[in-house]
Amino acid sequence: MKENKYLSSLFWIGALYFFSGLPFGFFYTFLPVYLRMEGVDLIKIGLLSSAGIFWSLKPLWAPLIDRYGYKSLWISSSLFGLSFTLLFLTFLPPGSLSFSLLLFALTFFSALLDTALDGFIIEYIPKDILGKANGIRLSTYRIALIFSGGILVALAEYFQFKALIVFLSLFCALGGFIILTNGNLRINSSKVSSFNLFEQYLFPLRDLLQREKAFLILLLVATYKIGDALLGGMIYPFWVDKGFSKLEIGFISGTLGSIFTILGSLLGGYITERWGVKKALLNLGLLQALSNLGYTLVAYPGIYKKWIYAASIIESFTGGLGTAAFVTFITSLCKKEVSSSQYAIFSTLFSLTLVISRSISGFGAKTLGYFHFFGLTFFIALLPLLLIPFIFKENSQ
Repeated sequence: MKENKYLSSLFWIGALYFFSGLPFGFFYTFLPVYLRMEGVDLIKIGLLSSAGIFWSLKPLWAPLIDRYGYKSLWISSSLFGLSFTLLFLTFLPPGSLSFSLLLFALTFFSALLDTALDGFIIEYIPKDILGKANGIRLSTYRIALIFSGGILVALAEYFQFKALIVFLSLFCALGGFIILTNGNLRINSSKVSSFNLFEQYLFPLRDLLQREKAFLILLLVATYKIGDALLGGMIYPFWVDKGFSKLEIGFISGTLGSIFTILGSLLGGYITERWGVKKALLNLGLLQALSNLGYTLVAYPGIYKKWIYAASIIESFTGGLGTAAFVTFITSLCKKEVSSSQYAIFSTLFSLTLVISRSISGFGAKTLGYFHFFGLTFFIALLPLLLIPFIFKENSQ
């Protein structure tokens, strides 16, 4: 009986985090291809990435989710919000002002869903299977990214883009209805502690700022993936402009790229454990930067398609390597007693620079052209690595 309950809990965590990954894959993979296919300008595509700002603001509403109602109600409400937003997008001209505003609504409901889920898993999953639950949650989230990104783009070769958006809308609505009507998922939100909310948020930040080399640490967190983000903002428009089919973009750059990102993350975690944080950050970060040169080379006119395939796989794999080292670094900086709050601070800082980088990437690509812009991202990616020796100067790692 106990094992059946555990299996049921693990199933629901997997299912819920699959829904959590759908908007992110749609926004960063499906949407740029759709907009470019509809003739939307590169600068506008880049600027629309600014709608991702809400993924950087999760700490603002987390206390409200903890204090009021069931987390399952927040989850289902977020899914209904996503469903209606996706549906309304199909009635608007791509790239229009109203379309752009709805993208902000889309990312808001997505961020609300993520925040509720992160609290839900702690309350819903017993501690003795939390490790398994986290493994399943990460796997299904990544599968959702592949599905709503690469697979849906590939299916756009056979179905209209708007029909696929409607399907995603209905799927979210179905998920919201199932969660809303499932009484087993209704767990009261954790009671807010007696601490003042202002103090609760002030201490983790104050602790970080009082640390030695705090400015350099925060600067590294903000910029470590900046070269990756600048390149990533224009990868899919680049594939479209190179004449690749929707099937090729969806399978090679989207789906296959995600698989190699997973493999890179797994290997990166192993390497970081063996090498230590400092060596892994520096060396895996260098490989991450070098992969930008791959895209620089294939952006040169007359390059065969197979080399673009190779550049995509290498970039995805090395991106996973760098991310593993980066996440380990951030985790090592968090105090156990305030780990969630401090991780949220680092996550917010990193997400803000991600959004800004992607937002301005269109200007760079249009002004410099893909070849020179991709080359510039390589040099930008090297700059944060210069901070690492100074941060770890007196650290054995």
